[in-house]
Amino acid sequence: MGSLTPALLFLAMRSFFALTILAFAALAGTVGPATAQGAVKSVHNDWQVRCDTPPGAQGEQCALIQSVTAEDRANVGLTVIVLKTADQKSRLMRVVAPVGVLLPSGLGLKIDQADVGRAGFVRCLPNGCVAEVVMDDNLVKQLRNGQTATFIIFQTPEEGIGFPMSLKGFGEGYDKLP
Repeated sequence: MGSLTPALLFLAMRSFFALTILAFAALAGTVGPATAQGAVKSVHNDWQVRCDTPPGAQGEQCALIQSVTAEDRANVGLTVIVLKTADQKSRLMRVVAPVGVLLPSGLGLKIDQADVGRAGFVRCLPNGCVAEVVMDDNLVKQLRNGQTATFIIFQTPEEGIGFPMSLKGFGEGYDKLP
């Protein structure tokens, strides 16, 4: 794998923060109607393609996004962000979980009750903690063909909170990502 130049690393980090802020705004419900209209490029059942042009970027950067709240805790939410890197060589899934999540336990994922695995949290920001995975072809296929993805966070080692998320429209939305 090649190394990133400082300029590319800077652009990648700026893109990450722009898309993460967009996801936080969607999760918190703070995106106003005018902003939401400008950011949402297309809707694919339960998924949205949202785009933003970060300051200094050469073009728009888009992500496939869905936000959900826990079934039994309306104040606890989670946002999933799927994007392709600028070089089109990698696909990333970033999951923004609430502050207070137990970091060492990571984030669990099941697709249609089949355990897919766990991802570690890579950083926490004031509005949430981010887990990130590079998506391989198998994971993309599972998400395309599945009905429900359940993301699991932990507040204690024993207490997991599941966030069921519809996969309706995932494949169609993924195909619309530039």
